[in-house]
Amino acid sequence: MDMDDLADRGLVLLGCGKMGSAMLEGWLAGGLPARSVWVMDPYPSQWLRERAVEGLNLNESLPDAPAIVLLAVKPQMMDDALPQVVGFADGRTLFLSVAAGKTLGYYAERLGDAAPVVRAMPNTPAAVGRGITALIGNDRVDEAGLALAERLLSAVGQTVRLEAEAQMGAVTAISGCGPAYVFHLIETMAAAGVAQGLPADMAMRLAKATVGGAGQLAELAAEDPAQLRVNVTSPGGVTAAALTVLMDPDKGFPALLSRAVDAAMTRDKELGS
Repeated sequence: MDMDDLADRGLVLLGCGKMGSAMLEGWLAGGLPARSVWVMDPYPSQWLRERAVEGLNLNESLPDAPAIVLLAVKPQMMDDALPQVVGFADGRTLFLSVAAGKTLGYYAERLGDAAPVVRAMPNTPAAVGRGITALIGNDRVDEAGLALAERLLSAVGQTVRLEAEAQMGAVTAISGCGPAYVFHLIETMAAAGVAQGLPADMAMRLAKATVGGAGQLAELAAEDPAQLRVNVTSPGGVTAAALTVLMDPDKGFPALLSRAVDAAMTRDKELGS
C-alpha cells in the first residue's frame, strides 16, 4: 500500500476535530486529493465544510474498501462510532487510531482479528507541523503498513516506533499530555512576572518566547538539556538560586512531574478499559 493506493481507494476519517483536522490539512497540502477523503463527523467545523466545497466527501456514503480509516473520535465516543466502519475490518483496510487509551486489544475485540491496526499518539503541536507521534501496529500490520502510517503522521511532525504497546501509556503522559504542562509553565512564568511588576502583556510575551526558544534550542543543540542548563547557570548566580527551588527532589519539578505523569497514566488506563 502506498500514497497512490491511498488516493485511489480513499481515506476515511472517523471524527475530525482539532487533531484530525491538523493531520488532514497536512495531507491535503502534501497533494492528497480532497475527493479521496471521506469525513464522518456530526459537528463539522467551518474549515471542513469549506473543504467539502472543494470536493472532500463530508458525511457521505463511504467507499467499498478504503485504504485507511483514521479513528479520531474522542475515546469516550469510540464504542458508538466504530460500528460505522466495522464493515472494513476484513484485512484490506488499515485502521489508524489516535484515540488515547484505546489499546490494540480493544480494537481486536470490536473489529476482529483480521483487521490491521496501528495505534498512534500524536500531540497538539501537530497543528503547526511540530508534533511528535509514537506508533505501534498489531500483528496484522506489515512493514509497508507501518511505513505508510509513518509517512501520513510525518505530515504533522516527527514519528517514533515503539517496541511494545506497554510503552504507550508513558508516551501519552509525556508527549501527548506534555504540551499542556508546558502551556501551564508559560502561564505561571507570566504570572510570576506580573507579581514582580511587569505589565501582563510583556510578561506573557517574555514567557512565550523564552519557553519556545528554549525548546527549539534543546532540539537543535548538540548538548543534552542537562548540559544546556549548566551552560546558563553561573555558580552562585540568580539562575542557580531559582534552580535550588525548582530542582528540590521533594518539592520541585522532579517530584511534581513524577506525580503528574503517574496521574496521567492512571487516567489513560481508565479510558482504555
